[in-house]
Amino acid sequence: MLSLVSFMIVPVLILLTVALAIKKKVNGYDKFLLGVKEGMSLFKEVFPTLIAMVSAVAILRGSGLITDIGDLLKSVFNVNGEFVELVPMILFRPISGSASMTVFNSICVNNGADSFLCRTSAIIQGSTDTTLYVLSLYFSSIGVTKWKHSLKAGLIADAVGILIGVALSIIFFGF
Repeated sequence: MLSLVSFMIVPVLILLTVALAIKKKVNGYDKFLLGVKEGMSLFKEVFPTLIAMVSAVAILRGSGLITDIGDLLKSVFNVNGEFVELVPMILFRPISGSASMTVFNSICVNNGADSFLCRTSAIIQGSTDTTLYVLSLYFSSIGVTKWKHSLKAGLIADAVGILIGVALSIIFFGF
C-alpha cells in the first residue's frame, strides 16, 4: 500500500498543479518557464560557490590533513584512539553535509551501528549544521557579503553542539 502511494504521489501532484492552473485560468506552461529561468539564474550565481566548497572538501580528504590533525590531537591531548575517528566528522560537518554523512557512514560501518562512535557521530550530525556551506551558498545567492558575525555565531554553535554531543554520548552510552 505504501509503495503504491509513494509511486503515485508525483503524478498526482502534477495533475493537481495542472488542474489548479486551469481553474485559476493561468498559463501554467509560461509560469513553469519563468520558474526555470529564475532557477537557472540562481544556479549561475551559486554554482561557483558550490564548486569551491566541493573542491575544498576533496583537497582536505585527499591531502591526508584530516589524519594528521587526528594524530596531532591524539598526541597532544593523550586521548583514546577511538575519539580520533571523530575528527573527520567534526571537521567536515561545518563544511559539507554530504562529506560529513560519508564520514558518518564509514564510522558506523567500521564500528557497528550500536557502537559508541556511531552514536556519538549521529548526535554530532543532528546537533550541528553545515555552517560554511549555508553561509557561502545562501548568503552569496542573496548578495550578503558581510557575514563575519554570522560565521562566528555558526561556528560557536557547531562547537557547542559537538561538545554537548560528545558529553551526552558519554553520559547516556558510557565510554
